[in-house]
Amino acid sequence: MASCREELTLTAADLTEAQVVAAEDRNGLAGIAQVSNDPTGCYLEKLFVDTDRIGQGIGKQLYDWSLATARDFGAKALIVEADPDAAPFYERMGCERDGQVKSGSVPGRVLPRYVHIL
Repeated sequence: MASCREELTLTAADLTEAQVVAAEDRNGLAGIAQVSNDPTGCYLEKLFVDTDRIGQGIGKQLYDWSLATARDFGAKALIVEADPDAAPFYERMGCERDGQVKSGSVPGRVLPRYVHIL
């Protein structure tokens, strides 16, 4: 995770140039999601759930918010460049595999690319 810190950190620009939502419960912050939209497409930039809360439906709620946000942007598809360990989640959510992309943080690493048609 340390090698990905810069890429995964929310910035002030993220909060003004994209849509970001936080999920909270009685124990505090449970997860976050970020969706951006530009001429190249609509992207799920981040979706994280606190490891102690995985399996409680928070990821699905955040993903559903991401789909709704992409639709609000007028997008025809949501593009997801996923951590390989999260690939099964995105496939359960209805994403279709669409190749792979280079990691922005780890040289030589590739990430599965998914598309969710809206």
